[in-house]
Amino acid sequence: MTSSGTLVRMDDANDPSNPSEGVAAPMPPRQGGQRLGWLRPTRSDRSTVRPATSPKEIRWWVGVVWLVVSALLIGFVVHVTLVGILQHARAQFGLYQELRTELALATAPLGQLDVNNVLVPDGTAIGLITIERLGISEVFVQGSTSGVLTAGPGHRRDTVMPGQLGTSIVMGRQATFGGPFGSLWQAVPGDEIEVITGQGTSTYSVLSVRQAGDPLPVPLAAGEGRLELITADGIPLAPSGTLHVDANLVSTPFETPSPVFTTAVLDPAEFAMAANPGQWFMAFFWLQWLVIGALALRWVRSRWGQWQTWIIAVPILLALGAAFSGAVATILPNLL
Repeated sequence: MTSSGTLVRMDDANDPSNPSEGVAAPMPPRQGGQRLGWLRPTRSDRSTVRPATSPKEIRWWVGVVWLVVSALLIGFVVHVTLVGILQHARAQFGLYQELRTELALATAPLGQLDVNNVLVPDGTAIGLITIERLGISEVFVQGSTSGVLTAGPGHRRDTVMPGQLGTSIVMGRQATFGGPFGSLWQAVPGDEIEVITGQGTSTYSVLSVRQAGDPLPVPLAAGEGRLELITADGIPLAPSGTLHVDANLVSTPFETPSPVFTTAVLDPAEFAMAANPGQWFMAFFWLQWLVIGALALRWVRSRWGQWQTWIIAVPILLALGAAFSGAVATILPNLL
């Protein structure tokens, strides 16, 4: 240091060939682990590595449970708002192509038996129902179990086909899997319903909209036809009962084949608001993989790092949660 207090390099201070002054000298090394206040601390000085939890600790398992529950709740929302809608749209596209082909070949079912005198399989496309004012245009299928109704509205197998003499019943979901009958509560007397089947086009006029406990419509007279549409009533996913829309046939009735079975032999899972417990296997299958995914996430988190783990694991957990929710939706009442 010069007399004026200016710092100079120690090796240059004694060098007569270098007249420069004012160049800062290097700071002396730290002693005793002491750090100068104005020096920027290193990363190891600024942070402390947090020890990873172990499966032997309770909080490790609490984290697993939290991941599973979160994936289930978020996955259910994702399924109802996105995945179920996409599944319904894809199923309807395939059913429309199937129905169009059968109509062109005149092989569409006209009753409980197909052209080969074999019972029409559940899930077979049998017609197109349109309520223009409500924005409903859906291919409906044979059968009304919870699993069948994931593709669209379903025709109850013990009733006549739409357009024929007697009462035909078609049921559809209110909210899940696209909620094809979600706007049915807005129907009013006089609304027109058009139905296309293998026998042609039929037209109905809405007679009444009723809930459980309301008076039943006047019984049909000889030579008349009626269409009854059924869905869940009340808050979506928390129904208070069933909603029925009765519509009278105003077009010329088609020929009605003789039934080969009646309501007495119908599977209980095909009635309104019936559950289908036979699908629990698939629900447990997806729940098992969801738990495995949560365990794997907790295990790799301490090895990959927090953000790398979340970026990879979150989409997988949400997909598994949505798959589990979809399986559960086929177990719950068929009109949800």
